[in-house]
Amino acid sequence: MKDNKLIAKFLGYESYEQGGYTIFKYPENKHLTEMDLLYHENWHWLMPVVVECFNKHEDTSDDLNFKLNDALLETNIESLYKVVVEFINDYNKEK
Repeated sequence: MKDNKLIAKFLGYESYEQGGYTIFKYPENKHLTEMDLLYHENWHWLMPVVVECFNKHEDTSDDLNFKLNDALLETNIESLYKVVVEFINDYNKEK
């Protein structure tokens, strides 16, 4: 998913191209392709992204912050993932 790639870049993971794939350098010398990223389906992957969004919330609109809170309360990973992607896109526009 291309949005997982967006999230990995938002988190600051370095990347490089190899064999037509984007490879991300994760902690503990893990090198993961964009297909290995599980932000869209795993809470353990997505929640650190949510924390980072809250750390950067002053750089985005209040509307997105409310959406992020609402999606968390809903406890639906698909909804939260969509809002996180929207948040990151908005954040990147502001930079």
